[in-house]
Formats: sequence, structure tokens, C-alpha cells
Amino acid sequence: MLRRRLVSASFVAVILITTHGVSRAGPKAVLELFTSQGCSSCPPADKLLGQFANDGSIVALSLPIDIWDYLGWKDTLALAGHSARQRAYAELRGDRQVYTPQMVVNGSVHVLGSDRDAIERAIAQTKRNTAVMSLPVLVSVNGGDLTVGINGAPDGEPSGEVWLCPLSTAVSIAIGRGENHGRTVSYHNVVRSWRKLGNFDGADSTWTVPLAEIENDDIDGAAVLVQEGTREKPGVILGGAITPTRQHTTDGR
Repeated sequence: MLRRRLVSASFVAVILITTHGVSRAGPKAVLELFTSQGCSSCPPADKLLGQFANDGSIVALSLPIDIWDYLGWKDTLALAGHSARQRAYAELRGDRQVYTPQMVVNGSVHVLGSDRDAIERAIAQTKRNTAVMSLPVLVSVNGGDLTVGINGAPDGEPSGEVWLCPLSTAVSIAIGRGENHGRTVSYHNVVRSWRKLGNFDGADSTWTVPLAEIENDDIDGAAVLVQEGTREKPGVILGGAITPTRQHTTDGR
């Protein structure tokens, strides 16, 4: 069951200091890598995304797509919704460029997903828009719940939709056919589903989701995006955060 309530800014701040598993506030960018197991030029981009995933100032997400399945290998992580999201971005930009590996930076600029310098330039470029990554998004895991808190904009603007993305933080796939036949490729922060928490209207808000509703054997993390526009017409990213959803332990063996 999803629970939402409006809260004061002070309550949102309390989330930071009283719960464990809280994401760092204020990342500078959300990176969405549209990738495919059937794309021979994608593994370098997949590796680079893993490096960005280790940067606490970046929310780095893998969005596997299904458009290359006909080449001989069906992507085992792909979602048709990811392909639709990639096309929606291209249509809104007006360039209609859809390819892999394609990195969309902060919901607005696309670059080759294996080009670190281009990605860094795109981050700087998108940040010229003061609305981009302007909203603090706080995500915490406490007990059996995941809590999302957003500090509202002083003037009630901007507004958008709030999305929860359960993640598989690390997945290795042995590819048996197609262009990457015989390769084992590691994927990072793979988005496994999209769940709309609600609309953000500029007010301080929080949502609580029972972990039991999003976790399974494959899910061990979650990202939250606040984005202008709609799912069909996604705009710039207004804020984002990422957090593990369960502790990783070892027994020493």
C-alpha cells in the first residue's frame, strides 16, 4: 500500500538524521543508459555506467531495451517501456535519434554512452537550466518501509511526476547468441520496473512504500526520480536519489 502525506520541511530533514540507509542529498545528475545485450558497442558503455554508479554525486541507471532482439539474442533484462521512454525523449527533443548505447543526461541531452568526456560536458550543459536537479529528494529505508521525502520549491514551481524504480544493482549475463555471443557482461543499477508515486505540485511531500511490495530476489536497490512532464512526454529531471534496499552481509567464507 502506498501512503502519501504533505509534511513540513523540518519533518523531511528529520528523515536524514533518524533513519538508516538514507541516500545522499543533492546529486548533480541522473544518467539513463539505454543499452542492449544484442549491441556489440554497448559493453564499454555498460562498464562506464558502473564507474558512474560508484560516484555518490550521480544517479546512474541502466535501461535495457528490446529493439535489437531480432538480431539473434533476446535481451533478458529489457522492458518494452524503456524502448518507449527512449523514443519519447527523442520525439520531445525533435531529433528522433534512437540508438545504443545512448545516454540521456538529466532528461534533456543525449550523448554516446561510452564517451565519458561527452557525458561530463552534457552534465555541465544541462545544469545551466536552474530547474534541473533543483529539488532535494531524500530516500530512506527503515524497518520494512521505504520513505521518499521531497523539499518543496519556495514558489511552488516546478512541478512534475514522482517515480520509484526498483533496481538490480549488479547483474552478470552470459550472452549465448548474437553480436555479443560468448561474452559475459555486467550491468549496473538495472531498472526492473516503474511505479508512479504521485504528482509533485511544489509542496513538501513524503510517500511511504512497504518494501515487500517492490522487493524480490532480484531487487536490492531503488531510485526515485522527480521529472517534469508525463510518462508519455518526459521532461527534465528535477531531482533524484538512489539507495540500497537491503543490507549485504558475508559469512566470511
